[in-house]
Amino acid sequence: MKIALICIGRTQQGPLRECIDRYCARIPHYIPFQIIELPDVKTTKTLTEQKQKEMEGAALLAALQPGDWLTLLDERGREYTSREFAKLLSDKMNVLPGRLVMAIGGPYGFSQKVYDRADAMHSLSKMTFPHEMVRLFITEQIYRAMTILRGEPYHHD
Repeated sequence: MKIALICIGRTQQGPLRECIDRYCARIPHYIPFQIIELPDVKTTKTLTEQKQKEMEGAALLAALQPGDWLTLLDERGREYTSREFAKLLSDKMNVLPGRLVMAIGGPYGFSQKVYDRADAMHSLSKMTFPHEMVRLFITEQIYRAMTILRGEPYHHD
């Protein structure tokens, strides 16, 4: 199994980017991992929220491969403890032949077509966070999950 994180837009340089890069460099020690950053949709006065979500959704769906298991990071999704998340990844590693894809939507969330295609939705919190922070949180949690599965001393209950 491979893990791919698909994001709308790029995380700019700075401390947040450095932290994300640090976890992205650690994760492949345990499992193949990649971040796919899709271009931001250029907003104009005539572009509605709905149209922006549809354009971002089309780009996200085009980035998927046949057989991908897609989970959306969405505040309406299921919340997990770090140990529960590690078990979820372990379970998927045992059954998925392809990629587990986690997606972070744009500023207005996901289009209906993306929700329809999704296999699951996960929430990092009921709160809303900037997309760049979500990238940091999920990459750290993937790394934490891998250390939990290996019994390494990173995670403390």
